[in-house]
Amino acid sequence: MHSILILPEEPMSNFVITATRSARDYASPVVEHLTKIPRFSDSAETINGVEILTTDRFADGEMEVSIKKSVRGKDVILFTRCSRNEAGIEVDEAKTELYHTIDAFKRSQAKDVIVFEPFISCSRSDRTTRRNSVGLWLHFKILASLGVKHIITYQLHSKISESMLDPTVCTIDDIPALNLLERYLCDVYIKNSKTLEEEVRANWAFCSVDAGGEKQGREIANAFGAPLVVAYKQRDYSKLNSVRTVNILSAEPLEGKKLWIVDDLIDTAGSVEGLIRALTDFKPREINIIAIHALFSAPAAQRLNRLAEGGLLNHIIVTDTVKTPAFRDIIPRIEVVPSAEMSARVIHTLMTNESMGKLMVPFNAEKYLRSPGLFRAV
Repeated sequence: MHSILILPEEPMSNFVITATRSARDYASPVVEHLTKIPRFSDSAETINGVEILTTDRFADGEMEVSIKKSVRGKDVILFTRCSRNEAGIEVDEAKTELYHTIDAFKRSQAKDVIVFEPFISCSRSDRTTRRNSVGLWLHFKILASLGVKHIITYQLHSKISESMLDPTVCTIDDIPALNLLERYLCDVYIKNSKTLEEEVRANWAFCSVDAGGEKQGREIANAFGAPLVVAYKQRDYSKLNSVRTVNILSAEPLEGKKLWIVDDLIDTAGSVEGLIRALTDFKPREINIIAIHALFSAPAAQRLNRLAEGGLLNHIIVTDTVKTPAFRDIIPRIEVVPSAEMSARVIHTLMTNESMGKLMVPFNAEKYLRSPGLFRAV
């Protein structure tokens, strides 16, 4: 496998950036953006196509990862995707490769290993009962025991998940990727303060996909000064990814409104399909989806296409924290917002020991529209 290496001159010569096979396509544009940031652009030497990691399989299926360049005493920023990916690497294999890669770096006497996993797929397995495994806890436990000192991700499924890590052993930065989608709405759909005031605040509404997503829905509604709609769904716990009923709570009529359903992830699209069909009874002008992580497990593409073809769904906006071949099944309806520039800024902030707080500030659409730019206004 070929991966990406950055070797900046002093005073920032102490880190390398690389990726497992599953995240190679993601890491490349991050490196490109990073070298454009002031303080890096004049001193960073970008070397593309250098063989840093090789992943070998034995005849019996066992795996071994090797490092082809010295990383002694350097911080390693390791991009990985343990969710489905365009490289076609299965989830379990991607995790195993990640663990082997960390072990190889520690044996090569890297100073610290920082894992940058844009979407932690096992974050959905975060509920503890007496007789179930907890996938997220296992993942964190393995990473920490292998010597990972820092994990970076976008929008964990639950904020309480961070408490599964002992911060004296391994820290985590959970970056709010919702900001990417909010900026995209401003850049593509709103464009100026007049539209925000006269159209968005008068005729738009944001709808949480369920009661658990009310906080996220309220955050984006507040960012634009628009009404919030809350959906309450009753799951059928006898089946995975199944919803029995949906109830809608709104403080004002939805007829004629442009609705945006807000979710942190779309898996099989069963929840959003039921919600969209429930919302049609309120006669909105149009219904759209805005989500951070797009898993699109089958039959998501079929469900979303069916809704769109029936005139019930207009726009689907997601980020590229997960990118699978299923994206192609719903193009041109899907709009993918890239996160590489944001990831480059996160690395820049980390490597220069600046505060991550500026990346966590709630978005303000009115302020952003006065001075648009990914990191100029927050």
